[in-house]
Amino acid sequence: MSRPRTVLETERLLLREMRPDDFQALFLVLGSPETMWHYPYTFDGQHVRDWIERNINRYQKDGFGLWAVCLKQSGEMIGDCGLTLQNINGKTLPEIGFHIRRDCQRKGYAGEAARAVRNWAFRNTDYPTLYSYCKYTNVPSIKTAESIGMHFICEYPDETNGTTHVSAISRKEWLNEISEIS
Repeated sequence: MSRPRTVLETERLLLREMRPDDFQALFLVLGSPETMWHYPYTFDGQHVRDWIERNINRYQKDGFGLWAVCLKQSGEMIGDCGLTLQNINGKTLPEIGFHIRRDCQRKGYAGEAARAVRNWAFRNTDYPTLYSYCKYTNVPSIKTAESIGMHFICEYPDETNGTTHVSAISRKEWLNEISEIS
């Protein structure tokens, strides 16, 4: 099997394209009721296989998708993070999504990966705004979105989440943020 392409590198993480043999590592994330308690369901094996295949197809079709999040030091896959096109309140919008294995949460990995994806997306796409959405009770995901400069834009009722919370950051806000750092 060919080596997967590394897309992004951060201080502690490598984000690379997923491959079918990531199944076991990703199942530990998506198949965990504790990790997925805000998600509409916990994944079974077939859902995880479909998830991997859908993202492999996204790389070809869109040039992006959810990427495997791996610890740089060991290469161990601890979750996924990336950019996907999602239905958010009836519109197809670019969304930064992330799922991190339970024992690796609360260590800043989701924010570190999401920040790298945000920067990649604004540098490599023409999207004027990036979004993140989740069930309104998913405070950790909301805080991760805020940590990368996103802010609340709306909540709307939906049959999957009851109420969905949406955060966003515009290209202009991002440019202001990075110019302040420089």
